[in-house]
Amino acid sequence: MKKIFAVVLTIACLFAFTACGSDAETLKIISLGEYMSYDVLEQFTEETGIEIKYEEAPTSEEIYTKYMSGGLDYDLICISDYMIEKLIAAGELAEINFDNVPNVANIKDIYMENSKDFDPENKYSIPYFWGTLGIFYNTEMIDEPITKWADLWQEKYSGKIIMMSSMRDTFAAALAQLGYSINSTDEKELNEALQLLLAQKPLVMAYYVDEAVDEMLLGSAAISMMYSGQAYYTMSLADHDNFAFVVPEEGSNIWIDSYVITNRCDNKEAAEKFLNFINREDIATQLFEEVMYATANELVYDAIEDEELKLEEALFPQDASVDRCDVFKALDDTGMELYSKLWKQLKAE
Repeated sequence: MKKIFAVVLTIACLFAFTACGSDAETLKIISLGEYMSYDVLEQFTEETGIEIKYEEAPTSEEIYTKYMSGGLDYDLICISDYMIEKLIAAGELAEINFDNVPNVANIKDIYMENSKDFDPENKYSIPYFWGTLGIFYNTEMIDEPITKWADLWQEKYSGKIIMMSSMRDTFAAALAQLGYSINSTDEKELNEALQLLLAQKPLVMAYYVDEAVDEMLLGSAAISMMYSGQAYYTMSLADHDNFAFVVPEEGSNIWIDSYVITNRCDNKEAAEKFLNFINREDIATQLFEEVMYATANELVYDAIEDEELKLEEALFPQDASVDRCDVFKALDDTGMELYSKLWKQLKAE
């Protein structure tokens, strides 16, 4: 999704950043895909002597599954809000000693406050990037402005529509369109959402996440569900200004992706050094400029001189859009089983 990577990754990949000598400390990190600068990881190793084993996956659900499977005891995870809530409930996270992370003071207060929706006492997480879920479209291929989720169901765009290959996101579009909460676990409401998605499926070109960028740039698709920062990145790659991004009027999801330390972490002090490092102003600036999602770091945001950039909806969602959005809440086991069953049914039929 971001310009620092030459290859779009659709499955977790492992990269190692190694310090000189054989006695170096090691941190094992897993993150949402294309959310880190390799130069930053190398710089951290050079400055601290701590080796990094870095892995990524395309969705928070996949990260949660990989972690809970116990195949590799990750020290740090970058994951979305509702999955942090789930990890806290499962007793899988270690409290952060913020005395070791003084640069947390650089995080804007509103994001720490909003984090209380999933980390009530701000004990376990530090916000990294944030944004909204919306609709991205090519104005030359669409004959009228897109304003609502229902526009993704218009037959005239058949074969040119991309939906999210993400269970919660795709169901959110249907639930919001029906006037239900995007956090609904009501079986009747979810079955209504499934029927709406099944009715739409013949119109859908594909269910993608990262791949949507290429398809929109190529003109193969006209309209796509997309995360705000991903939309801005796509705009930055285009040689025209024919793209637009909107948070639908029915409402959507506002997300905060954060770093957490797991309770399997072998070296909590090293993990806290990493968290302090990525929140240092110069490093956070580098991450923002390369990843190009809305940063939670107030010093970085305040240093942006281009006021038009700060008003760009696809990069920094504006208050009117944010007011229409809700944070995803963690699903209990029953809710997860229901969503998973209905998602499999949608993909199978």
